[in-house]
Amino acid sequence: MSIEVYAHELKAALHQYPNFPTKGILYEDFLPIFRSPDLFQKLIDAFKMHLQETFSESKIDYIIGLESRGFLFGPSIALALGVGFVPVRKAGKLPGELVRAVYEKEYGSDVFEMQKEAIAANSNVVIIDDIIATGGSAAAAGDLVRQVGANVLEYDFVMELDFLKGREKLGAPLFTLLNAQKEALKH
Repeated sequence: MSIEVYAHELKAALHQYPNFPTKGILYEDFLPIFRSPDLFQKLIDAFKMHLQETFSESKIDYIIGLESRGFLFGPSIALALGVGFVPVRKAGKLPGELVRAVYEKEYGSDVFEMQKEAIAANSNVVIIDDIIATGGSAAAAGDLVRQVGANVLEYDFVMELDFLKGREKLGAPLFTLLNAQKEALKH
């Protein structure tokens, strides 16, 4: 099977909710994928195929998953690749010495943290989350990785809201598994 065939099947499983969470947004819910072991496996396999093809000449040391949806499939991708998984959490959820990054959200700001000793300097990482919208949380995760002296090889997402131009905030290549939303929902 190819990534494209898997992506088509996964896209068909999404549920769409117009005007959620706010008017003008078409919310594409990817949680139905996790109800089916077959679809969940295809999601993991599609990312695994992409990463093995893209980084056949490079070593991936860690998959970084963003709280909270990156935790749903990031560890499974890491296990499939035989690499470590490191969580990036909201402030106050991790013990030990931490690195912190502030990012802007729609209404105010938030803080991401990561344990400083979780990733060795010069490690190669891939940052994974469900969706890229404005790019603030993904950029903050990239900042955390750079604070510990590691390298972001790529940012990987299930979906992308193109019209919010989040990819412009990221300093590394980006891969989106499923077709992106090119524009906001029409009122």
